Amino acid sequence: MENPILDVKNIYKNFKEVKAVDGVSFFVNRGEFIALLGPNGAGKTTTVEMIEGIQKPNQGTISIMGMNWDNHENKLHRLISLSLQETRFIDKLRVWETVQLFASFYGLSRDRVDEVIGIVALTEKRKSFVQNLSGGQRQKLALAIALLNNAPLLLLDEPTTGLDPTARREIWNILMNLKKNNNTSLILTTHYMEEAEYLCDRIIIMDKGKILAQGTLEELLSASNSKEIIEFSTNDIISEELFCVDDVYKLIRDENSNSRKLIVRSIVDQLPVFLQKVKDNGINLSRLECRKLTLDDLFISMTGKHLGD
Repeated sequence: MENPILDVKNIYKNFKEVKAVDGVSFFVNRGEFIALLGPNGAGKTTTVEMIEGIQKPNQGTISIMGMNWDNHENKLHRLISLSLQETRFIDKLRVWETVQLFASFYGLSRDRVDEVIGIVALTEKRKSFVQNLSGGQRQKLALAIALLNNAPLLLLDEPTTGLDPTARREIWNILMNLKKNNNTSLILTTHYMEEAEYLCDRIIIMDKGKILAQGTLEELLSASNSKEIIEFSTNDIISEELFCVDDVYKLIRDENSNSRKLIVRSIVDQLPVFLQKVKDNGINLSRLECRKLTLDDLFISMTGKHLGD
């Protein structure tokens, strides 16, 4: 870490008896894309709101380019941009009129308006009324507004939730081009595991107000000490302890189905042992799959939940 653009140190936030954020610390370097992952209620949104200056931590410090919200509020408003999961616009304004309205708050020129409309691939829709835009085009419009002032720190709160795969991929491409051609730093909250894997340099996993793990995808997967999965389904009732021996790291049960996952160090070593136990106990398998550990598997093993839960 060398002069991070954002430095969050040991922040806490309580709402009456609820600990929304419980001792969170992390940093973001210039030009770095960071993902905040966690189930609903993990503390992601509250953490981001404190970074944005909307909430104040009960304890701890937040520094953006060496400044804090208590003493440098006016400057910090110009150093960050944000895009929410859903943004309300005026339906009867055209795309370029909407962007021009927000550009006027910064005293920006028409050239900058045209530039950001081009960046988010809305040039062909610049004269369309907002009410006629699709969900993906509305999110592109929100992103265009967030990019207007060319802020060094961009915060996106679930920017692709509810979008179809094509629209989601278009947003990803815009952000990847931004990463290549700009020095913008990004904090992304998302419910899509593949989004974090595709876009972000480092990933922070949160649950119940705490950070459970953080690092690159490779670091997170390596830290588990087990890199492979035996996944199976059965309608039989089995003991949860039956397979949790020797080289098995953890047995995960999907509460929404009859699927179970064994996290193991080596499929080659553990699969014969697993199959022998299945045979000895008369277990009928309806499905068996062996594969590499993914971030989604790791997330479930840490939180006991799927990311969208």
